[in-house]
Amino acid sequence: MAMVLSNIMMALDRGDVAALALLDLSAAFNTVDHCILLRRLRESYGFSGVVLTWISSYLTDRQQSVCHAATQSEQEYIKFGVSQGSVLGPLLFVLYTADLAPLIADHCLHSHLYADDTQVYGWSPPSDASTLQANVSQCILDVASWTSSNRLQLNAQKTEFIWCAPARRRHHIPNRDVQVGHGSIHPVQSARDLGVYVDGGMTNDDEDSHQSCTVVMLLRIETDQIYHAVSAITRAKHCHSRHCSGPQPVRLLQCCFRKSSSL
Repeated sequence: MAMVLSNIMMALDRGDVAALALLDLSAAFNTVDHCILLRRLRESYGFSGVVLTWISSYLTDRQQSVCHAATQSEQEYIKFGVSQGSVLGPLLFVLYTADLAPLIADHCLHSHLYADDTQVYGWSPPSDASTLQANVSQCILDVASWTSSNRLQLNAQKTEFIWCAPARRRHHIPNRDVQVGHGSIHPVQSARDLGVYVDGGMTNDDEDSHQSCTVVMLLRIETDQIYHAVSAITRAKHCHSRHCSGPQPVRLLQCCFRKSSSL
């Protein structure tokens, strides 16, 4: 996400406006088609022999049941999906959806795929904002078609679209809905993606408080583990990088240090 925000902010510094679409897939991990996945591993990535057999064994003939109030259902074979909570599941899902990246690039747009979170973004001169919106809409339509043919479903109701532009250029932005598959959504002023709050003006006035609270929360949880310390520092540095000038970075870090000094 840091790369996405960095690219957008550099575009705004050049005088462009940017569009960011946060795509949501319904029950993404649960709808992965095992046959399509195995074929893709074989044809696109060259998996074969024992490795492909091992993955096939991992995916097929698995059973699950549901237990509620001391009552357990009968065992049923799992025909679709990969385990989201496993180590291998998210990796297999990324390989399953990797073809989205070149599809999005064909529209001269950029993408960032992280597990089942997909961001589509691009920028243009303010005078071409309408063309950019039409291009993003067509890209999302093609993404929806691809997901449908691969047994995935794009959730238009949870998909978000945000225009990124400073206040002096926002009058160039089209004030109309964005087509998402067979539906449409209205651009939002701010959105949360991968734990980061993004607002259209890229001022992130509320982000400082969100980030400082996150840093302190990570410090409070098992402070003896290096993982949380690194996560906290990364969060602070990430927020610092988006406020490259002025007193905002200093105020954020001072807020983090003040709150963490009592730990």
